[in-house]
Amino acid sequence: MDQKTALKLLHYWDRQEKYLYTLSDFKMLFPQELPKSLQESLGRLTKSAVLERIRKGLYLFSFSIHKKKYLIEKIAIALRPGQYNYLSLESALAQYGVISQMPVDRLTIMTTGRKGEYATPYGVIEFTHTARSIFDLLENTLMTDTPLKVATKKTAFRDLKRVGRNLHLVDLMEFHKDDE
Repeated sequence: MDQKTALKLLHYWDRQEKYLYTLSDFKMLFPQELPKSLQESLGRLTKSAVLERIRKGLYLFSFSIHKKKYLIEKIAIALRPGQYNYLSLESALAQYGVISQMPVDRLTIMTTGRKGEYATPYGVIEFTHTARSIFDLLENTLMTDTPLKVATKKTAFRDLKRVGRNLHLVDLMEFHKDDE
């Protein structure tokens, strides 16, 4: 694929708010490309800064007009497609204001997929596996204006205890504030 064709297509999809791509996405966008030439094209597009390689097999369209909004959460979703993921542990508790000192460049996520930690140019994404049922997960997470659901305050604290994390950063007075 030539750069002009790729840019035209990537701009088109960016207007539809699609700016993160997996290798499978590129195979669908450019079905005429053989695997070796597709890899070479992706290498050229990355070298010319049209694409930014986030992780192996995951790329960001550098000229996206949408990429700033919730980018790290969208990267997390792209890293775990087909899994149920939700913001929890320290990240959720920091949003509720019951934990301090949570780095802004780190996202803690519970997932039905495998655990793992991924360093990206936009921060570290930490996945912690949960074996809880989907029904339980749906009951104990909230839909917000962000791409990922968020654990309720009690669920985030329960997750923190369940996975054996240090609880010393949790302000228990603030945590129980709404219970009064």
